[in-house]
Amino acid sequence: MRRRLTLIAAAATLGLTLAGCGGAEKPAESAAPPSEATGKVGVFTWWADGSEKVGLDALVKVFNTDYPNLTFDNLAVAGGAGSQAKSVLAAQLKAGNPPDSFQAHAGAELQDYIDAEQLEDLTSFYADNKLTEQFPKDLVDRLTVDGKIYSVPSNIHRANVVWANVGVLKDAGIDPTKPATDLDGWFADMDKIKAKGKTPLAVAGSWTQVQLFENVLLSSLGVDGYNGLWDGKTDWKGADVTMAIEAYKKALSYTNTDRDSLSDWAPATQLVQDGAAAYNVMGDWAEAKFAQDGDVAGTDYTYFPTPGTAGVFDFLADSFTLPVGAPNPNGAKAWLTTIGSAEGQSAFNKAKGSIPANTTAKTDDFSEYQKSAIKDFSQDKIVSSLAHGAAVPVAWLNDLSTAVSKFGGDGNVAGLQDSAAAIADKFAK
Repeated sequence: MRRRLTLIAAAATLGLTLAGCGGAEKPAESAAPPSEATGKVGVFTWWADGSEKVGLDALVKVFNTDYPNLTFDNLAVAGGAGSQAKSVLAAQLKAGNPPDSFQAHAGAELQDYIDAEQLEDLTSFYADNKLTEQFPKDLVDRLTVDGKIYSVPSNIHRANVVWANVGVLKDAGIDPTKPATDLDGWFADMDKIKAKGKTPLAVAGSWTQVQLFENVLLSSLGVDGYNGLWDGKTDWKGADVTMAIEAYKKALSYTNTDRDSLSDWAPATQLVQDGAAAYNVMGDWAEAKFAQDGDVAGTDYTYFPTPGTAGVFDFLADSFTLPVGAPNPNGAKAWLTTIGSAEGQSAFNKAKGSIPANTTAKTDDFSEYQKSAIKDFSQDKIVSSLAHGAAVPVAWLNDLSTAVSKFGGDGNVAGLQDSAAAIADKFAK
């Protein structure tokens, strides 16, 4: 497991080039190509509402045009960056009742499904559709486990982004065009905002706190130290990790008091949009929410890498799979074909706030943020997101999320550090 996890989670200090429970019994597959598939295609996602649903709808529109003889069956389950959907999905897979395709985060999150033999090998699908020629080589390497590929990414997201309300910053005497370069400077700015009676940092429930935690770890430890947490090269009990957890504790002290009652990311981002809070650390799906709500970059809101992480791209990707035992495997392959296509990725990512994995997708009409993300992805150092399944498998993430959630209540630095170390020892084998 360690060898495969290291391949997926290790930092890539390389430039990625963008041009612009066992499984169910496997049925005998039809030889019909996806273009001849008919019937329903049941697709399991967590894009159930808001700006994420808008992105899914844009993708489905392309799919319906590509495959008029197929009917898209939306099996979405809302909430928790997919955590609720994953629980439902796990039960269905265990019962031998898989959907035709399901959403998962590319990277280590897929490892549990692979080990359980619940996913079909899509390596030949990649060859047939020339996807290895259209996706960056280093992205394909991140998707490859023991020489095989098991999912098709629909996008590339960035997790280390701060979204800020321009008016709130100006009112506190902070220049929106000159963000802090490290955590100490950022906390100093938060003190200015707090003095004005505003919430400095908006955050929501459990998984958004895990994402904030990973951002503080990345800022405090740097690329090598952060990646070492997942491959065993960084000691979770070290003094540098202690300092990082103390910095996370300080970050939490600036957050909204109702954070644990906010069920998902959008209400926290809304606090920034409404001017009740200054900052929100969130993935760039927030860009879609700002845009769809009519907010203007540079006027209403601004964005920048989490202080201390400039030059680093905290990577995640939403991928889709072909489960073993899918009721309509040819229909699923049709869906995956649209997912990987330039047309599908252009339509989807423009609406989603993310950037295409397919380097041939047109991005001329993308937002300025998205164009900046394309540039950054091509030149930054790449690390894998903890909160979004790229760095560690689901079981590891679940245990660490529980520890981070507990810390949000008791603030026990030694307790979180000991728990995180024990969890790493348990899974990093």
